[in-house]
Amino acid sequence: MNAVAKSLRFLTIFIIASTAASQIWAQGMKDTMEPKISKMPKTGMMSTDGPTVPPVTGYSKGQKILFMHTETSDAKIAKILTEMMGGSPVLVVPSLAKAPKEMLAPVYVFTNGHDGNGPMGPLGGQPDIFDHAPGDPKYSPLRNVILVTWKEGKSARILKSISELQGVIDSGAVSTKEAGVVINMPFLTWPGGKR
Repeated sequence: MNAVAKSLRFLTIFIIASTAASQIWAQGMKDTMEPKISKMPKTGMMSTDGPTVPPVTGYSKGQKILFMHTETSDAKIAKILTEMMGGSPVLVVPSLAKAPKEMLAPVYVFTNGHDGNGPMGPLGGQPDIFDHAPGDPKYSPLRNVILVTWKEGKSARILKSISELQGVIDSGAVSTKEAGVVINMPFLTWPGGKR
């Protein structure tokens, strides 16, 4: 074999080896630079060892829902809610009280009338009643607290919807009053949906 043929053979082998090596190197770099999504745990980048916020029972549209208390504009309410949540802290964020009205949805919180059966709301009455669940354009997790109090001599009962509540308001069985408190209360489950 002459010198030219040997040089061409060497050059061909060198090019093939270089190409293969560069492809292997590129694949190795790709493997180290790109995340392996298919090998990630089901929780993605979320940690499963963080604190757990206990869910709270409420009612919306006649059905039981679950939600959580995360922050409130009022320190006294934060203390009550933290105790209700078994020590899971509800943070005080005074600026929530300055949220524009159009960012707020109502929550009806009962101050009395619990008969000892079933879940109790934070102020000694039945669980809270909400309107505007997720999916409704008026839904907001920021809630303007409206206190509901059964009047003396009136027979308290569990109400599960705004329409039932409106009926007892119209009958004069309860009084309502804005508390001037805003609470962040995102839904976990609601009629027809969940997170």
